[in-house]
Amino acid sequence: MEKVVIIGTGCAGLTAAIYTARANLNPLVLTGTMPGGLLTTTSTVENYPGFTDGIDGFALMEGMQKQAERFGARIQFGNVESVDLATRPFALAVDGSTVRADAVIVATGAGHRHLGLESEARLEKKGVTYCATCDGALPMFRNQPLVVVGGGDSACEEALYLTRFASDVYLIHRRDQLRASKIMADRVLAHAKIKPVWDSVVTEILDVAQDKVTGVRLKQVKTGAETHLPCGGVFVAIGHVPNTHIFQGQLDLDANGYIVPRGGAETSVRGVFVAGDCADHVYRQAITAAGMGCMAAIEAERYLAQSAR
Repeated sequence: MEKVVIIGTGCAGLTAAIYTARANLNPLVLTGTMPGGLLTTTSTVENYPGFTDGIDGFALMEGMQKQAERFGARIQFGNVESVDLATRPFALAVDGSTVRADAVIVATGAGHRHLGLESEARLEKKGVTYCATCDGALPMFRNQPLVVVGGGDSACEEALYLTRFASDVYLIHRRDQLRASKIMADRVLAHAKIKPVWDSVVTEILDVAQDKVTGVRLKQVKTGAETHLPCGGVFVAIGHVPNTHIFQGQLDLDANGYIVPRGGAETSVRGVFVAGDCADHVYRQAITAAGMGCMAAIEAERYLAQSAR
């Protein structure tokens, strides 16, 4: 029986772990399928306060975990398969076992959004990837023209990172200007290796018959014209999907699957709190996720104190 279980070990989950551990709640923290969250795939985090020269995303998360463990948080590698939030205490199915808790903090984050193409699915890990920092240095991508799909900060970061290895980087965006922050957009547009392809969408990734990526088929959204662009790899960076499917029918979700807080961090179920990208489709920053983790932890602590009276 646990006082509080935290689901997720990204910025939100680990910050919640630090706060609940310091409150002597002895939190159990479940890693999920991606320990450390998406930030572990970021090469350099430049906008997290306190690191004047930036910090590697994996190193930042590793430091947060050590800090949480120092105060008594217990990190368990496990995936929550289902939850029952209608019972008290709450029941979580974790890798075939049942974990019961008086309070739950949901910090499950978000995963990569896919293009939804059949060719994309068939060529995943065969030249199609969703993480430049994870895969960009692989021999199959070196000295090759590469494609990045997207126009936000993530896509720009992917494109900039890939310039270390690629001969050229083609940035495919459906609009005629980037959605990224000005500093990221300026870096991308000033880089000699990065070639933006405006007003275009990927309609097919080639070549399934060869079982590897050889190029992409593009459609110009304003004219409808189709072109073929040879490349050795496709890096998809078009946003994220919240990891909330196990909470469908249990918590209030919006139309896009994000958990809806009821003011602060409390969800539609009393005793269940939410933090980070699984509830935030606006800011989606490491610092805001950490702040939400702090909020959830404080509210959980207060809830448990009131319940004990």
